[in-house]
Amino acid sequence: MSVDYKTLERKADILKAIAHPVRLAMLKGLMKNGPTRVMDMETGIKVNPATVSQHLNKCKNVNIVTRERKGVEIYYSIRNVEGVATMLDVFLS
Repeated sequence: MSVDYKTLERKADILKAIAHPVRLAMLKGLMKNGPTRVMDMETGIKVNPATVSQHLNKCKNVNIVTRERKGVEIYYSIRNVEGVATMLDVFLS
């Protein structure tokens, strides 16, 4: 049996990126509400927008979220990479 180490490493990076309570809360909010600005991000945890941005960047770096500029606003949304959104939906239900 051959093991694709690169694929496993990428999947481990995704798991590491979501393995934080603030990131899980942000992703759950994005799944519920769709594209959202940082200022409107629902986390249920008291964190400032700068901290939310840092967490979003960690998720963006492993392609869990994507961002889109609309005028001066930047909206973040979940990107369905290898079923991440489905996995989170099942895990966070």
